[in-house]
Order: sequence, then structure tokens, then C-alpha cells
Amino acid sequence: MGKIFVFDHPLIQHKVAMLRDKDTTTKDFRELVNEIGLLMGYEATRDLPLEEHEIETPIAKTTVHMLSGETVAIVPILRAGLGLVDGMLALIPNAKVGHIGLYRDPETHKPVEYYCKMPEDIDKRRIFVVDPMLATGGSASAAIDFIKQRGGKDIVFMCLIAAPEGIKELQKNHPDVDIFIAAKDDHLNEDAYIVPGLGDAGDRLYGTK
Repeated sequence: MGKIFVFDHPLIQHKVAMLRDKDTTTKDFRELVNEIGLLMGYEATRDLPLEEHEIETPIAKTTVHMLSGETVAIVPILRAGLGLVDGMLALIPNAKVGHIGLYRDPETHKPVEYYCKMPEDIDKRRIFVVDPMLATGGSASAAIDFIKQRGGKDIVFMCLIAAPEGIKELQKNHPDVDIFIAAKDDHLNEDAYIVPGLGDAGDRLYGTK
């Protein structure tokens, strides 16, 4: 079973608290998502594989450890997942970026795919699937299904806010996937929104309603 990591870092907790505030502006919301993505990415990449290289410092030759080969892909679930990409890329500028477009049917709450494009070497990379919210778990599960169908194997899911229902669903469908969460919330309401949550992350990122 994949591990679940809920962040308790004070900076992440503080920034998530600001995200939740209904009066936080679109500009500030976008900046906060980017900053939290960077902070979470630092921890979520802790066990990336390293290999030895010999270099020469101004003083002497030495053996150092560097990331091994083509290691990382970042796959946002459109559109809200895009908000987390720049923070991750600030950490790993050479990462490749795939995209999965899903929307939730308002009646059935089931994910519907409208776009999927992965790097050609997706099977060789650690794949970070990113989306601000893990609500029912349907979109995250479907996105990971699509990635596996295209050869992806080493997959991590990263989100800002998660409901227990979504965590349970994602673990049931993809027990091999580690889940990194900035804040674990209480439950889903009758409209499948996370409570207390932060509202619709896509609308708040892009100023739409």
C-alpha cells in the first residue's frame, strides 16, 4: 500500500490557511498555490534516485551525488493542477510536463476525459500527478489510469486539500501510489465539495465563476 504523507510544516499550514480565506484575491491565491507546490515538492522528491559523478572543485577532485538520468515528469490535472506546476519546475527545471484534461460531470460527479498528452519516455520517469483538490477521488483515479495505460509506472499524487473519501477511493483504485497532502479535511458535502475546503480551486486560481 502506498504511503500517505500529510504535511505539518508551519509554512505550509500558514499558506493553506490563507488559501482557505474567501477574501484572498486571485493574485494572492495563485501565488500561494505556487509556493505550496514548491514546499511540498521539496519533501515529495526526497527519495529521487541519485548517482555518483566525479567533478573538480576549485580545490580538488571529488565524488558528488546528482539526480540520475531523466528522472521526473509533472502531470497536472487540468485546469486547476496547472497552478502547482511552476513551483515544482522551480525545483526540477529539467522535468517534463504532461497534461490530462478532465472535468467532473455535475450530475454524476464522474470524471470525463477531454485531453491527455504524456512525454514519450513517461515509462522511465517518476511521475508527479498534481491537482489542488482530492475530493471524491474519481478524477485522480481516472488520471492515473490514463497514465498507466500509456506506460507510466512510478506515480505519486500530490494535492493541497484532501477529503477522507477521496483518499480512500484513490488508495482502493491505485494502492501502489503514494499520496502527499497539504491538509486533510473533514468530509464531502452533498455537492461533493470538500468541507471546510477552499471552494473551487480552478475558479479561484483563474478568477472565473
